[in-house]
Formats: sequence, structure tokens, C-alpha cells
Amino acid sequence: MLEKVLATGQRAVVVAGSEERVEALNAALWTYDDRSFLPHGSAKDGFERDQPIWLTVREENPNGATMLITVDGAAPTDAAGWPAICAFFDGRDEDAVAASRARWKQWKAAGHSLKYFKQTDRGSWELAG
Repeated sequence: MLEKVLATGQRAVVVAGSEERVEALNAALWTYDDRSFLPHGSAKDGFERDQPIWLTVREENPNGATMLITVDGAAPTDAAGWPAICAFFDGRDEDAVAASRARWKQWKAAGHSLKYFKQTDRGSWELAG
């Protein structure tokens, strides 16, 4: 997802559920693919305005991002402030599914355009429903 965001010239903020998760994502973005690099940073790195991908536990947008990506159940208090949100959750976790459904209903009632994608067995994503 982050590769797609950067390929369009946009920026992203990734909000995780803990500082440990932010640091795990930070490490993963350095090592996930030997052939590519995703420029990113977190509070430990600084220079938040210069980071195309900002990793955080806070609801913030210091790099002027147009895409909010949430993991670990993190969710914005106000979705209206973001042109696009991608909320990842574990479909095998009943609590995560229930929380995602509640956010979906809230955002739908607020008039946002919503799409639901499901990961395939091969690891790709397809539009569901």
C-alpha cells in the first residue's frame, strides 16, 4: 500500500497501536525488499515534515499526508480531516472485526465513500462485495 501511495507522489501517515509497533514497522520498511526503499521516519528519526511516510502512535499529520493508514485498531477521531483512509485489521480477530464494523457504520453515516478490500490466499487484495 505504501509503495502505491508514494508512486502517485502522495504522502502517508501510518498510525500504529504502540511505540513498539512503530519501531517494528520502521525496521520492516528498511528490510522488507532488497530491491526497493520506502523513505520514512518516526519521532526517533525526526524531520517529520520531510518524511514521505510518517510512522506514529498519535493522530497527527506533520508531513502533509493525504493518506492515513491505521493498524492495530488505531482510528482517527475525525475521518473528515483525511482525503483517504486505509484501516487494516485482522479479519480473524472478532474484536478487531467488530471495531472495524462500528467505524464503517460511523463513517458511512457521515457520508464518506467507502470500499472494503479483502486479502487473498496469495497475499494480494481484492475488492469485496
